[in-house]
Amino acid sequence: MSGFFGIVSKRPCITDLFYGIDYHSHLGTSSGGICTFDGNIFNRSIHSLKGSYFRTKFDEELDKFKGNSGIGIISDTDAQPIVVNSHLGKFAIVTVAKIVNIKELEQECLNNMQHFAELSHGDTNPTELVALLITQGKDFVDGIKNVFRKVKGSVSMLILTNNGVIAARDLYGRTPIVIGRNSNGYVMASESHSYINLDYETERFLGPGEIVKISELGIDQLLAPNDKMQVCSFLWIYYGFPASSYEGINVEQMRYNGGYVMGKNDDVDADYVAPIPDSGIGMAIGYSHGSGIPYMRSVVKYTPTWSRSFMPVNQEQREHVAKMKLIPNRDMLNGKRVVFCDDSIVRGTQLRDNVKMLYDYGAKEVHIRISCPPLIDGCHFLNFSTSKTELELLTRRCIQELEGDSTKNLEFYRDHTTKQYANLIEMLRKYIGVDSLKFNTLDCICNAIGLPKDRLCTHCFDGSSYGHE
Repeated sequence: MSGFFGIVSKRPCITDLFYGIDYHSHLGTSSGGICTFDGNIFNRSIHSLKGSYFRTKFDEELDKFKGNSGIGIISDTDAQPIVVNSHLGKFAIVTVAKIVNIKELEQECLNNMQHFAELSHGDTNPTELVALLITQGKDFVDGIKNVFRKVKGSVSMLILTNNGVIAARDLYGRTPIVIGRNSNGYVMASESHSYINLDYETERFLGPGEIVKISELGIDQLLAPNDKMQVCSFLWIYYGFPASSYEGINVEQMRYNGGYVMGKNDDVDADYVAPIPDSGIGMAIGYSHGSGIPYMRSVVKYTPTWSRSFMPVNQEQREHVAKMKLIPNRDMLNGKRVVFCDDSIVRGTQLRDNVKMLYDYGAKEVHIRISCPPLIDGCHFLNFSTSKTELELLTRRCIQELEGDSTKNLEFYRDHTTKQYANLIEMLRKYIGVDSLKFNTLDCICNAIGLPKDRLCTHCFDGSSYGHE
């Protein structure tokens, strides 16, 4: 994932821009970037965030960012922003994107006598590719529509020009863009919580495929939104900051709703409910209220130096850091039967290690409740996880063992009413090593969010999607 922030103001923008970007730190660990326009030049800086924080990389150079408009990003993928000079004029661009057909589009650009100057780890920088596709258009709207036509995956973007910022949300709205406003101007963000402490109020959310230009004069719609939308359901389940909202629906409220229904329908006998922090907290509170089982914390996240955004790229190191963040409370665990709420199971190794730790610290019984259905398919539309193949998903490895083929009978394993699903959950339970394991259903997730299923992307749960091919 990644998160961006833009601003157009009547006064120097760097303070609001800097803190607005920083509030997206939970969405990226690779690099951070800022670009402002001072009326003459684009001032840009990009820093690696591997093993460090966004603030520590930029706070000593803020004086160089002049001007009343700017954009920035905390990226989990490529180095951004990219600054381009073209027949459309000079502009800077940041994207939240996953381009599945990047090699195909790269070759198309090369065949069109275009070239790439910014490489990410030796490969084409996806944001530069988007910029080149935009410059194939006769104007910015035509160029962005060209991106929407050609990219398989998803792209949302902010474009800083010499007279404002253009914001364009992914064609099917898989990632959000929200606009905030105060008396001095406008901000555009991936996360609505990012401007609350900067004294902006939410103006509105962009619709899927909508393009607007924001200047000191106001918001000018350049392209109306589509009727179809598939906003990523995992934004509410995992990615989103609890105080954020997407489509006007609050993240923490959704997690509470899902936990409440699950707790109300569960029959486990336990001493208390506890979250696997942080994304399990809202669910655990809801589960506690729904089940009537007390809520307590027996695992605490250590945040002063191990923030959610501090996460190495190397998987082995990621698992080690994830363990270092969570501190068990022996006095709370010893001899207790505990229901633990967590957001999802991807590879399963981290949760299995956490469960072993809980038993080692004296837990009598451990019952795991997961806020979403099992992840059966990899994500084609966002950089949802670092998994490169389906077989990196624990569910697919279990299906491989059960069927002899990880692609066989998937429709049955996605259906919580089948014996295949029950067999899968039992195999997952044994692998994780817990007394019981249950997942929320897809219907419950859709109801907890409050949007119709056809307005949500649930591909990783049930394989359904549109707009990819």
